[in-house]
Amino acid sequence: MATQIKGYDYGASSLTASPLGLHDLDLLKQTVLWSDADEKALKLAGEVLQDQTDEVLDLWYGYVGGNTHLLKYFSFNDAPNPDYLAAVRKRFGMWILDLCNRPYDQDWLNYQYEIALRHHTSKKNKTDGVEAAPIIHFRYMVAFIFPITYTIKGFLAKKGHSAEQVEDMYTAWFKAVTLTALLWCYPYVHEGEF
Repeated sequence: MATQIKGYDYGASSLTASPLGLHDLDLLKQTVLWSDADEKALKLAGEVLQDQTDEVLDLWYGYVGGNTHLLKYFSFNDAPNPDYLAAVRKRFGMWILDLCNRPYDQDWLNYQYEIALRHHTSKKNKTDGVEAAPIIHFRYMVAFIFPITYTIKGFLAKKGHSAEQVEDMYTAWFKAVTLTALLWCYPYVHEGEF
C-alpha cells in the first residue's frame, strides 16, 4: 500500500540527505531520555495503532479542520483543497506507522528531513503540485507536539493492555513525536544554529 501513496518515498535514493548524521540523532535521543524500553514500547504502540490509524487521523483532521488558522495551510484563497488534504492524510497515516515501526537509522533521518522541507518554503506544496499557503509557520511545528501526543493515549488504551503498558507506550510516543517535530524544524533555523 505504501508504494501506492503519492509522495511517500521513504528510503528513496532521490531524497536529499539529512544534514544531521546518526551521531547527531543519538545525541538528540539522549536529550529526550530515549531508552531501549522506549523502543520496545513504541513497537507495541505500532501494533496497537496499526488498525486505528484512520480513527486517529479522523480526530486529528477534525482538529485541524475546526481551526481556521491551521486549515489555511491546506488552502488557497481561503478555500481548503480537499485533494491536498487527502494526499497529506495518506502520508500522515504512514508517518504514524513509521514512527513506531521503522528503525531510527539514516533512511529514517533522511525522510524526516524530507518531511521538514515539505513544511517549509523549500518544498511546501511541491509534492502534490498544489497552491496553498507557502509555509507552515514554525510556531505550529512546535505547538503541534501537544495535540499529537495528548490525543493518542485513548487509542493506546483500546486493546486491553495494562495501565503501566499504556503509560509506557504513551511516554515513548511523546518522546518520538518530540524528536520528530524537532527534526522537522531544521530548515527554519539559521545555518550553524540548529
